[in-house]
Amino acid sequence: MSSISRLLVSLLACLALVPTILGALQYGFPYGEEKIRGVNLGGWLVLESFTTPSLFDRTGDARVVDEYTFGQYMPKLRAEELLKEHWDTFITEKDFEEIAAAGLNHVRIPIGHWMFERGPDDPYYQGQLPYLLKAVEWARKYNIHIIVALYGAPSSQNGFINSGHFRDAAYWHKNQTNVDRTVNVMKTLTAMFEDQTDVVSIIQVMNEAAGFRKAILNPELLEVLKKYYYDSYDAIRNPLGGKKKSNLVVMIHDAFQHLSYWNNFMPNNTYEGVIMDTHIYQMFNDHDAHMTYDEHIQRACTNATIMSKSPMMTIIGEWTATNNDCGPHLLGRFVGQRYDGTLPGTNRVGSCIGRTGKASTFSEDYKEFMRRYWEAQTQSYEKGGEGWVMWTWKMENADEWSYKAGLENGWIPQDPTDYKYPNICG
Repeated sequence: MSSISRLLVSLLACLALVPTILGALQYGFPYGEEKIRGVNLGGWLVLESFTTPSLFDRTGDARVVDEYTFGQYMPKLRAEELLKEHWDTFITEKDFEEIAAAGLNHVRIPIGHWMFERGPDDPYYQGQLPYLLKAVEWARKYNIHIIVALYGAPSSQNGFINSGHFRDAAYWHKNQTNVDRTVNVMKTLTAMFEDQTDVVSIIQVMNEAAGFRKAILNPELLEVLKKYYYDSYDAIRNPLGGKKKSNLVVMIHDAFQHLSYWNNFMPNNTYEGVIMDTHIYQMFNDHDAHMTYDEHIQRACTNATIMSKSPMMTIIGEWTATNNDCGPHLLGRFVGQRYDGTLPGTNRVGSCIGRTGKASTFSEDYKEFMRRYWEAQTQSYEKGGEGWVMWTWKMENADEWSYKAGLENGWIPQDPTDYKYPNICG
């Protein structure tokens, strides 16, 4: 064999060992090479009245506004009956088949800490775990990757309904026991999925921790959160105290801070396989609510530049194709909407009639806007970042938020790269 031939053989052998993403680890998906295109399975394993209002209506109890109060006020037998029916029917194997057929490669599944553990004062019902495991098998069958995202931490990291406990503020960070319990959940998830990274490729260690207090920086929470990010990274990456490394990707959320806030945090020459998650909605303040269609699209396009300056690999883990908050219960069960002025203290934009509910009530102009807005966002998020995961796959009565309804009614293409407006961002 000539020296050139030996060199080629050696080179090919080295190339065979090149990892599919940052660092020396081997990941289940080629992050950094292929774009993440996905959808959330919201409202399934963490209950939300916005997603499934009928489940909450069937409780017959106006005090039930979240999963915490569901456990607090619902009798055991009735609660278990309602939960089983919901878990069995809301998301099934058929949904995974349709998600794959839509050209998507990821699903993001919100979970609560109570799937694995409950404190002495936690009223949550359990039983979600077998459904998460079913999802893993369905995802494997249809070649979909899973992001398991912790939405509900003990005592709530944000006070939002999607944390399981709708309350006045975040309390998770005020008690070290809460933080320790959350790290233990990360250890449990790692032990469960470290050998299944061909399917469960990412664990998101926290969703939307409230790095603000009444719209002001919350340094107390942020300091606890950063320490937790380091500890949870170590729990996932080094499950046996450094004797082995797992290939799970660790996802963190920006805690509602500018991406530049995280400069020099977890540098990739030291921390392997870390992805930042940021969420972009253009509806949750009066200024955004009053923007025109074109202004919404223009801002979506500028987000590519913002994302490109992120200090680490970044995805948009939540966003939507609509521009308003008209969906009933979006801001809380029995809470009004900013768009139509039924939320106290807001300036009305217009009527919500024809902007939420079933797609059959939507005008062609509204649906065409959502198509343009959807394309502007997906193109922008792929240009500036590593991709996107839309909120959400399925809704009972707010089609404007539903990926599935978008496919069925034309504002989302069956192939996510089949653009009707390929140059919408210039």
